[in-house]
Amino acid sequence: MDNRTKIIIPDKEKLAVAYDKNYPVLSAVLFGIENQLKSLLRLASKPTYKSRVKSFQSYYKKILRVKPDSMGKQELPVITDLIGIRVICAFLEDLAEVEKQIIQNFDIVEIERKGASRTFSEFGYESVHVLINIPEKLKGGKDVHLPPGLVCEIQIRTILQDAWAEVEHELVYKSEFSPFDLPLRRKLASMNASLSLADIIFQEIRDYQNKLNKEMDFRRSLFYEQADTLSREQISDSMTKDSAPVFENRNSSLPYVHGTIDDMILEAIHAHNTGELEKAVGIYTQIITMQPQPNNIVLSVILKHRGMARFSQNKYKESLEDFLLSVEKDPKNFRSLYYIGIVYSIQGEDDKAIDYFTQSLEINGYQSHVYYRRALAKYHKCAFDEATEDLDKAQNLGLDNEDCQKLRNILSTKSELSM
Repeated sequence: MDNRTKIIIPDKEKLAVAYDKNYPVLSAVLFGIENQLKSLLRLASKPTYKSRVKSFQSYYKKILRVKPDSMGKQELPVITDLIGIRVICAFLEDLAEVEKQIIQNFDIVEIERKGASRTFSEFGYESVHVLINIPEKLKGGKDVHLPPGLVCEIQIRTILQDAWAEVEHELVYKSEFSPFDLPLRRKLASMNASLSLADIIFQEIRDYQNKLNKEMDFRRSLFYEQADTLSREQISDSMTKDSAPVFENRNSSLPYVHGTIDDMILEAIHAHNTGELEKAVGIYTQIITMQPQPNNIVLSVILKHRGMARFSQNKYKESLEDFLLSVEKDPKNFRSLYYIGIVYSIQGEDDKAIDYFTQSLEINGYQSHVYYRRALAKYHKCAFDEATEDLDKAQNLGLDNEDCQKLRNILSTKSELSM
């Protein structure tokens, strides 16, 4: 008795007919899954998508190679990548997040990490392949018949991983030769390693930016907190500059690497956030006075930061000097113009405050807090109608906090009294 496995050779013409018959429904299902992914995936950097139904020639070659279990048992034998979608992300950190969100929203068949076990001496692209079952709502009604066992392959890659995979596919898999020659293998391995390193460096830059932005957001919130405290005192007609709070000694720790101006900026902002204001001012001053000097845009930013640190120390004269120098270096620095207005407002120079708030809004007219502060300055000038108009603009831009409500109530009272 012959126990050898019987080789099934599919009829290419019949398969082509079955493929053409199923192609419209395969395309429709693929389109539906891609739209689901686009609506479900949430990333800081928007990914791009590529989708395709495998061409018949590629499909036929693959079923001859992999011999799926469904071969000879159904009209159109299925393979795992008959329909596929590629999600292409900007950064390495996005890959795990996309995978996580896919797992949360689809019925998973399998997850495979291509190239994860390779060393840099080997060439080959890295990619996460997730097989999902077709969502029930995309299977259609009674008139729609999907090939039994159909799944969709979702590949998750970075931009550089995808670029390498495309080039490698042309050089290796679509070519008649396979690069067993050692020099060719070394060149491919070197290219692969360079792209992998570039991905890592891009991620490190991204991590630095995220860390810096987090520190800057916190420092800005401290600045506004102090300015808001002083503004409330103005509304109550009981402002005492000498008693203004100094924000010091907020304990925290941040590891960083010394050596570049970026490192110094991050260290200074972190010192500022943790209440080490003298240290922050010292580092900012070091950057400002270094030779050769940074360009004017950088100087404008650093002067603005130093001004904010000095403001937190209640050194309003010095902070004003820094903000004015910041605008001198970059006249389009609308935040520095805004901060100049804040200092003048605190010093009771409302005409100057209004002028600088207006200059800031002329550059960026979508600053709700600037409209609020200009309204406050106009209130002090007894320009109640104009103050109300600015308060309305702040509210239209989404700012309607307790301070805004308090000022609005005062303006309403003033308006009633003047009638």
